[in-house]
Amino acid sequence: MAMENFMPGAADIAAIKKDIETYEATRASVARRVKWRVPLFVGLVVVFVALIAWLFNKVADPNEQWFSTPHVFLYGIGLVASSVLYFQAMKPATRLQQSFRETLLPIIFGSIVDMRYQHGGKPNSFDRLPREAVGAFNKQSFDDVVSGRYEEFPFELYEAELRVGSGKDSSTVFKGVIVAFEAIEPFPGVLVATRRTNAVVGFFRGMFASKMQDLSSGVPELDAAYEFRTDNIEAARPLVTGRLAQALKWLGETWPDDPARVALNGADGFLLLPQTKNFFELPDISVPLDYQTHVAPMISDMGAMLATAALVRKIGVRDGAI
Repeated sequence: MAMENFMPGAADIAAIKKDIETYEATRASVARRVKWRVPLFVGLVVVFVALIAWLFNKVADPNEQWFSTPHVFLYGIGLVASSVLYFQAMKPATRLQQSFRETLLPIIFGSIVDMRYQHGGKPNSFDRLPREAVGAFNKQSFDDVVSGRYEEFPFELYEAELRVGSGKDSSTVFKGVIVAFEAIEPFPGVLVATRRTNAVVGFFRGMFASKMQDLSSGVPELDAAYEFRTDNIEAARPLVTGRLAQALKWLGETWPDDPARVALNGADGFLLLPQTKNFFELPDISVPLDYQTHVAPMISDMGAMLATAALVRKIGVRDGAI
């Protein structure tokens, strides 16, 4: 897959810029609305809370004025109400940006055949993702989901955040982009390459996942960063010591911050790319949208991810079959 083939042509760029002009006309109007809605909505709550607190002072102990138990409850309610009204005030901006994404993405990714986009829905491939690739989690959320076919390469690309625990004790086990693809040659079982965990986590995971066995790539720097686990060690060994090791070394150079992860599950393959930013995020409603600054990098990143997934698809292919 050539990256230059993924970039839109002159006609597509002209269509994108025309849509940006339409968006900009509406954005400026919405930005003005939000500019007065936010201080008005939140300001009304502040005034209301201050008034009620002043009334509470009439019956409160002189030493507890502004800080009595009813005052504390009032401040808590006011904080919650302020948050709710803030998001209500921002709704015009949120709706505009989401509707623009739904219009823009099919245009900028016009080279994708049967391109489909959804926001917040559960991706079709997610249930087939081996849990060994991400670890235990009890909360999942999805942002933008793009699927389709590019040069006979079927894929589903989505932003996911997976968390374990509840409240303040919750922690993120994965946040980033997942690219699911159809393997060129199915793997007879499950094989995952994930970042190496500490010995305690590995011990307990081994107790509850006895079907999975560990193996080594034979490359010291990879074995220091990754754990390779499978339920079919004979089929996995030539991949882990061969093309998978080569692909991970290349990924280490292109994705240096947090190691990318790879999972194979029968005919399904998964490339997990940890990142904190919102992949399809548009700038704040107060910032004018620019093709070169905001849209072109998005297209380039998308092409790079699909090109990387296309490389990973070749892991299980026999020599001479590519």
